[in-house]
Amino acid sequence: MDHLPKHLSGGEQQRVAIARAFVVQPKILFADEPTGNLDAATGSQIIELMLELNRAQGTTLILVTHDEALARRCNRQLHLAAGRVM
Repeated sequence: MDHLPKHLSGGEQQRVAIARAFVVQPKILFADEPTGNLDAATGSQIIELMLELNRAQGTTLILVTHDEALARRCNRQLHLAAGRVM
């Protein structure tokens, strides 16, 4: 709370961003590569946090990712290839 964003790690900044997004209890939340700039361990923590908040608040969570393992954890998957939704 007493630190400016430049004093936080990437994972800490990501957690703050997620908290800010969920605190207003949106009906839909879009997340574009939410773990793209994080190490595997921190990325895993971020995904667990997002999915937990998603379940707790009933927010529709739309993730954009290249991570197939993450996509498999979602209720529904849409694939985009050559500009077409599959």
